[in-house]
Amino acid sequence: MVIRYDAPGNVLVLTKGHPFEREPFAALIEAVLPEGWTWTLAEHPAAAGLLDPERAAPFDVILFYDMPGLLFRPGEPPLHVEPPACLKAGFAALLEQGKPLLFLHHALAGWPAWPEYRQAIGGHFDYGRSGYRHGVRHFVRVVADHPVTAGLGEGFWIEDELYLVEVDEADKQPLLRSDHRFERDGFYAADLAVRGKMFSNEGWEHPPGSNLIGWTRQAGNSPVVYLQCGDGPSAYENEGFRRLLANAICWLASQGKRG
Repeated sequence: MVIRYDAPGNVLVLTKGHPFEREPFAALIEAVLPEGWTWTLAEHPAAAGLLDPERAAPFDVILFYDMPGLLFRPGEPPLHVEPPACLKAGFAALLEQGKPLLFLHHALAGWPAWPEYRQAIGGHFDYGRSGYRHGVRHFVRVVADHPVTAGLGEGFWIEDELYLVEVDEADKQPLLRSDHRFERDGFYAADLAVRGKMFSNEGWEHPPGSNLIGWTRQAGNSPVVYLQCGDGPSAYENEGFRRLLANAICWLASQGKRG
């Protein structure tokens, strides 16, 4: 399925709060945007100032590749930072307006002290409870006939980081599932990692989590897509992920233009 436009689109990409390789990531964005599209990169804390209808008006889609709201301390759990009232108000106004939102990978952990933000995404990675595993080679299985999954067939193989989290599947349309086993023994504890014990699950318990790694949902009037893929260059260069990301951006922009 090809989504056509009368005019090129414009994407706002938000970053900061989690390390990533900038040049490969920029190459990914350049590769997936249709010809003639533009994009703007904004980092926190300045990025938060763009999250209101007036400042976000030039952008067809906002892509969140950020992880704000956490203050990391050596050997201790991160502090949860309360978002400013103006950011809460601006974000709520964006949802009321219907701005299309795309959340990637570690954006699932952003703003833990802000329930409405977590609800908009449809899930949350909790540094006190959740698990992670880098470099997992797994099959991303398409589970919905949807414009975001167009051209992907049954799915694709990728090497990427996965999260063990609890996801309420009742309020979203599932798009993608992973064939990895989402159980405690297949992951490491994020809480131990921030305390200085990387790649450990000693003494950590977590119930089996959802293998749902891609979905779409409605937050207020805004169409939302979350894709768990996208940790680093091995994912950035994956043709299946590139097609998926391009589809998501185009579909979200088309929803915004309908509004």
